[in-house]
Amino acid sequence: MPEPITIRAFHADDRTHDWRVVGDGATAVFRTGSFAAGARLVAAIAAAAGAGPHRPDVDLRHDTVAVRLLTETPGYMGMTTDDVELAVRISELARDQGLVADPALVQTVQVTIDALVCADVMPFWAAVLGYERRADSPDEDLVDPRWRGPSIWFQDMDAPRPQRNRFHLDIWVPPELAEARVAAALAAGGRMIRDAGPTWWTLADAEGNEADVTCATGRD
Repeated sequence: MPEPITIRAFHADDRTHDWRVVGDGATAVFRTGSFAAGARLVAAIAAAAGAGPHRPDVDLRHDTVAVRLLTETPGYMGMTTDDVELAVRISELARDQGLVADPALVQTVQVTIDALVCADVMPFWAAVLGYERRADSPDEDLVDPRWRGPSIWFQDMDAPRPQRNRFHLDIWVPPELAEARVAAALAAGGRMIRDAGPTWWTLADAEGNEADVTCATGRD
């Protein structure tokens, strides 16, 4: 197995500046300008990375290509030295084609469910969504096996909360965009529930429905 590394170590490598680690791995989004240009980048990535066991997830759209890197084993899910080297190689391929990454387009969304007994409710959500337990946190997280839908985190409550919602969204963004995203939400009528910046902020809409804006700052 390649050597596991922290989020901090991934970002500290000056060769990974195109990439941001969010909720489900390291992601880079390259602006292509056309579907054909994006397809050429995807073909180059496939030729460079497709032969080995460590393959990226690629999302081709009409004007962007998003690439996600994550090492997943039975006992570990996170960043490794292989992810760093593959990120560097993909960035080189993009530059060779005159393409640049736009970190402002990087984001993942997680749904959080508060439950009195998480073990009692997780099987239902796994079954109804066709999800599976995340390998490194099987008692807390469900993930889409194809990594297309948002992940779901189950959070223990110590008492029922009949007057407060028990679902909220976690919106992962690059660290340099977090405070601007919070400010935009507040300007749009939101209110601050808890300020744990620079790592995360809990916000609520006009009726009290909550969302967390979060990023990698302060996390290992």
